Amino acid sequence: MNFDRQQLTPETLKKLYRALLFPRLIEEKMLILLRQNRISKWFSGIGQEAISVGLTQALEKDEYILPMHRNLGVFTGRDMPFDRLFAQWQGTMMGYTKGRDRSFHFGTNEHHIVGMISHLGPQNGVADGIALATKLKGEKKVTAVFNGDGGTSEGDFHEALNVAAVWDLPVIFIVENNGYGLSTPSNEQFRCKQFIDKAIGYGIEGVQVDGNNILEVYSTVVRIAEKMRKDPKPVLLECLTFRMRGHEEASGTKYVPKELMDTWAKKDPVENYEKFLLNEGIIDTAYIENLRKEIKKEIEDGLAVAFEETHPVASTEIELTDVHAPYVQQVVTPASNTQSEKRFIDAISDGLRQSMERHDNLVLMGQDIAEYGGVFKITEGFVEKFGKPRVRNTPICEAAIAGAGLGLSIKGMKAMVEMQFADFVTEAFNQIVNNLAKAHWRWGQPADVVVRMPTGAGTAAGPFHSQSNEAWFFHTPGLKIVYPSNPYDAKGLLCASFDDPNPIMFFEHKLMYRSIKEMIPDDYYTVEIGKAKLVSEGSDLSIITYGMGVHWAKEILATLPEVKADVLDLRTLLPWDKEAVEETVKKTNRVLILHEDTLTGGIGGEISAWINEHCFQHLDAPVVRVASLDTPIPFAPTLENNFLPKGRIKAAIEKLLAY
Repeated sequence: MNFDRQQLTPETLKKLYRALLFPRLIEEKMLILLRQNRISKWFSGIGQEAISVGLTQALEKDEYILPMHRNLGVFTGRDMPFDRLFAQWQGTMMGYTKGRDRSFHFGTNEHHIVGMISHLGPQNGVADGIALATKLKGEKKVTAVFNGDGGTSEGDFHEALNVAAVWDLPVIFIVENNGYGLSTPSNEQFRCKQFIDKAIGYGIEGVQVDGNNILEVYSTVVRIAEKMRKDPKPVLLECLTFRMRGHEEASGTKYVPKELMDTWAKKDPVENYEKFLLNEGIIDTAYIENLRKEIKKEIEDGLAVAFEETHPVASTEIELTDVHAPYVQQVVTPASNTQSEKRFIDAISDGLRQSMERHDNLVLMGQDIAEYGGVFKITEGFVEKFGKPRVRNTPICEAAIAGAGLGLSIKGMKAMVEMQFADFVTEAFNQIVNNLAKAHWRWGQPADVVVRMPTGAGTAAGPFHSQSNEAWFFHTPGLKIVYPSNPYDAKGLLCASFDDPNPIMFFEHKLMYRSIKEMIPDDYYTVEIGKAKLVSEGSDLSIITYGMGVHWAKEILATLPEVKADVLDLRTLLPWDKEAVEETVKKTNRVLILHEDTLTGGIGGEISAWINEHCFQHLDAPVVRVASLDTPIPFAPTLENNFLPKGRIKAAIEKLLAY
């Protein structure tokens, strides 16, 4: 191995050696503890330390790094307290996730580290968002994100590189090419000979280094970072290396040919660098011995504190409270009485515009939303008013953009992510339900992101542009779901959603965009999230609904003048207003739950179950649900009308009243 010290001082060379020893000695201790059954699992990075150590030492302390399992050198290189780090691995309260997650599945803004989730790839989109925030703030900072060679097959990796390339984001995408994805060799994972070839396809620079040579890694990253701070553009950095242990210790390494292990053992990054320093006269054996003793003592001291901790005492109240970032909404009333007649779509546009004026850290991201104004023209004119940096056309990369929303949040910004149609949210599903929704509960990081979801049928748009998919997210703790039925609520709830630091799925029924209008305040105002609204009153039955269901219910009731019903518009689906539901059930004693989504697994089933459990004594009849057919949404208008529940509401009301 050829070490080129270039102009590096002896102090820098020794600093790199010390940094390289930390993860190796910790790992050696962890493997002993694993055999003693004192820790439960370990993902070893032995043989790869030079990459994470070299990169971390090359970057500035306040530049974000997004590491993975085998990047212990990132955490030790950022001077993270050993007792907290070890406690994190043990799942105790002193750790960074309060025992809720393990290993490196956590972040810490104090140390500018954002850990991974188990799904490979999503960290890249988050890195894009962090880098975008630094660029918008003019901070001239670099963001670095790690990938294993196997994980580069994930779509998130490709999306994030493409977004970074198009937006000229200062991100170093590191690929640790160690020849295996768990046990599957590279020739069964991809056909390219080297990852830097992939950079060509994205129009970005690709750089390859010997990942076991700490001086090569360090010097290369210093060069890349200095250039990137002046001229922000992403770089794909391929680090050739090898993992000397199993994917995790239980996996073993029997799948690796012995001669390959022997070859790479000779390239050990610690041993080779140590020999180089000895030969150069930078250190001597006494220095090595004393340094190892010093580091081992730090490790033992940290372990002593961590092992005193026990597993957390479970508190249901704390667990539930931590699902969302703390926030108490203060409802904002209009500053004046001036009103204008606005369509639903105009109200959404108003809410967006006034929220952009209110929050100068809010960034809008979506396909075709800039000069074109979006497919529904909601953001028309926004570029002229707010500029392209804040009103951003995106590539067709829903996952990367949702991840970027979290990255912006990490840097204290707000994000709106527009799904061109709610149906396309499947492409961003993992980012939303596993990253955005869990971030605060896992490590106290709010995901200040509003995902706008043009939804619903009635326009003969077929099965991929008409779905009602709010129930997909209803089951995900950490998200909030808002679904207005009229222009007033649409504007007020959207403005309120941008005030709230939690991730919000904001559903907008497309058929309402230009078909429903009313007088609403011109000024900025908000509507309380989580509060239902009684839109009509009666004592015969309660119709609990939301979205288009509100208008269907009112229309059908108009044909039944003898029936007087409460129509309760939920407006917020998560959390939904249990008090309002209980109040109307007690009043009418008969309940019909109506929604456009399909019947099986719809939100109505949960509400029905809750009424049965908590309000059974007030019921004079079974709770009735009316919903769409349990089929995909057909294209032909006649079939779509049959699919939707509107034609079945009247019969359900009559049946319920006759019970």
